[in-house]
Amino acid sequence: MFKFITSRPLWVNIIAAIVLALLLLFLFLKMLGFLTKHGAYLKVPAVTGMQTDAAVKLLEKQGFEVYIQDSVFTDTAKRGVVLKQLPDPEATVKINRTVFITVNRYSAPLIEMPRLEGQNLSFALKILERNHLKLEDTVYRPDFMAGSVLEQQYNGLRIADKTKIPWGSRITLIIGGGLEEKIITVPTLTGMSFLEARSYLEEIGIGLGGVIADGIITDTLSAFVFKQSPERFDIDGIQLTIRSGQVMDVWISQQMKIIKDTLPPQKKYIP
Repeated sequence: MFKFITSRPLWVNIIAAIVLALLLLFLFLKMLGFLTKHGAYLKVPAVTGMQTDAAVKLLEKQGFEVYIQDSVFTDTAKRGVVLKQLPDPEATVKINRTVFITVNRYSAPLIEMPRLEGQNLSFALKILERNHLKLEDTVYRPDFMAGSVLEQQYNGLRIADKTKIPWGSRITLIIGGGLEEKIITVPTLTGMSFLEARSYLEEIGIGLGGVIADGIITDTLSAFVFKQSPERFDIDGIQLTIRSGQVMDVWISQQMKIIKDTLPPQKKYIP
């Protein structure tokens, strides 16, 4: 073999070596292209809107790597679906390319309830929207703070600011309706529990003034009203009236007392 090589001129051997090297390089590149699938391209399928598990299986089946880039939450899309993908659908890319997807979370995150009480209604609505909350209802209550939020409620109960609630929760706002110059007859509160009397006064726009306890009261809300001021009738039996926004005083007792007759006194017949 060495004799075959040495029997030829040097320049022939150099050319032969160069040709052999080029042939080996060509074969190496061919093998490398085959192993790395050089020149193979695929179209990225559209997975936006699909459930995450199904989207990952589809992409991996078609030869793509999948990476969940982010997990966010929006209540306008179904839970657990793909919201965004990169590269875009139908884009032509090399095989084994990584597809990045953003998915919608399955559960709503908890957020802090903002402080709405004392704000005007229009500004409170903007705060709700900014904090990803929704308006359930507005209830107007007679109050001098017309147009302002008096109370914020969640599931029928007053909720304090900074309380954790789910994203997208619905909030009811109690709004001040102003004090109208409305004249009504003095209501009868005697015989009611203190809780009933207080709630009734709120409904008709009358404030609660002094609360005078008779004896030791262990449970104020369940105590009974046995006297009120103003009374329903004057000494002449004329029915009294009261304006909205005015107040009434009540006397309460732990035990039910004999309720004073609030009917007008019967006039005696004098022949």
